[in-house]
Amino acid sequence: MKIGIDIRNIGKKRTGDEVVFFNLAKNFAQIDARNEYMLFTDITDEAALRGIESSLGITDNPRFKIVSLDTPDRFTWNYWAIARYLRQEPVDIYLTQYITPLFVPKKIKIATIIHDVSFNVYGQYIQNSDLLFLKILIPMSFRRADKIIGVSKFTQDEILKYYKIDPKKVTWIHNAVGENFKAEISPEQIAAIRLKHKLPEKFILYIGTLQPRKNLPALIEAYAGLPAEIRREVKLVLAGGKSHNYDERIDEAVEKYSLAGDVIFTGFIPEVEKPVIFKASRIFCNPSLYEGFGITILEAMTLGVPVVASDIPPHREVAEDSIIYCDPAKSGDLTEKLKSVLINECLGRELADKERIQAQKFSWRKTAEKALSIFYSLEGHSRP
Repeated sequence: MKIGIDIRNIGKKRTGDEVVFFNLAKNFAQIDARNEYMLFTDITDEAALRGIESSLGITDNPRFKIVSLDTPDRFTWNYWAIARYLRQEPVDIYLTQYITPLFVPKKIKIATIIHDVSFNVYGQYIQNSDLLFLKILIPMSFRRADKIIGVSKFTQDEILKYYKIDPKKVTWIHNAVGENFKAEISPEQIAAIRLKHKLPEKFILYIGTLQPRKNLPALIEAYAGLPAEIRREVKLVLAGGKSHNYDERIDEAVEKYSLAGDVIFTGFIPEVEKPVIFKASRIFCNPSLYEGFGITILEAMTLGVPVVASDIPPHREVAEDSIIYCDPAKSGDLTEKLKSVLINECLGRELADKERIQAQKFSWRKTAEKALSIFYSLEGHSRP
């Protein structure tokens, strides 16, 4: 087969979106010696393109080719440039996420990865223009797609819940963690990351987007409810960029509880630094109201960092009984769960051991193997 992949998110600091496509492409290069791959991007800088080739391990791989399509914006890219290219140089399978391109020949099978459909559940937290865009284009994309791939069984079920789609058209794969989360982390690396981001010796970590559905005002309120003697020693670190759809209630909560010196914002954390900042923390906490998968809790679990997370289905799907769950609607419950881990070192060690074992169930190799099987099924074949 000739397989096309939309890799525009690689190199764009798009957190989870970038991680998924980077690791799928990298693992396809490692496990697939039969098929050809066209990797499509809008990046045109030659040095950046060489960097992507190198990081994916495809510099000397003749079966992989990066195709750069320069356009003024993403809409032109998706609705004109890629369609025009694929009409002239067709592939058998085209893998993208969410919005499928229009005007692509029907003989090209399109698979789209859906990270979550939170806009159907928490539409009040999304700008009206974005919501309108999603409400119109997602159903169109689902009609065009030959296969819709959720990043969890939960997301598959949510897609079927909100859209009238033949269940045979929808499937799922699991996310996993990158190789950088399996490397040894030295005390020197931790010391360097503390210095760079001005991190305290002890802290509770959240890392990810700072959007309203992440429920971070509740985390700040829960932190404020910890005993004063704990807050003097343990700070709260919110790692993520204040970019599109930033939750302004975060700043309001910090001001309300007078925590300007206790809540630390690091800004965006590059992938290469993520494992180190996880390892430097005492607890990782994700109080999110809605996730498609919960990649950050799996990252923390892999490193043996005690996790306290909201009791929602995708977190249960990832962690099972290896972490501590809290009611995301009750900040007092979150306070107690955080306190229990902070004051009980034995509990922290017990959680770390359970988490590492559970995390071993996930790997990008397994996910890439399943994705390849999906591609073969679209072509009417079982995988060789």
